[in-house]
Amino acid sequence: MSFSLLFPKADYPLKSEVLVNEAKKRSHPTVVLFEGELSGYGNFIKAERGKSCSIGNVVVSPKIRRKGVASYLVDTLTSIAFKELSAKSVKISCFNSNTYGLLLYYKSGCAPSSMEVRKKPDGEQVALIHMVKYAT
Repeated sequence: MSFSLLFPKADYPLKSEVLVNEAKKRSHPTVVLFEGELSGYGNFIKAERGKSCSIGNVVVSPKIRRKGVASYLVDTLTSIAFKELSAKSVKISCFNSNTYGLLLYYKSGCAPSSMEVRKKPDGEQVALIHMVKYAT
């Protein structure tokens, strides 16, 4: 898995304590096994029972991509938010350069709600697109 997708602002190579500290800030860590191999990971940045949940890290092993693992992971986290936490909405953010992620989230029922400008370490501007799905 590419950990640079999990923590784009971190210093690399990552140290195990960085991963542990970041995991402590998140909730509902969820892994996906595909054919017996760890293939995907996701969590919530924020999970407010009865209010809103924000999906954080969503990463899938490059060799397993395009097999439905990401869809399954996002659907599982969304289900946890709505069914277990009675959330009214699920939020997720994605950079404009991640076309597959944007299409995946849209296909999963998330709609763009806002956007903000971010800067990469080299100063280049990128768009962080915020999306939301409401409970039905």
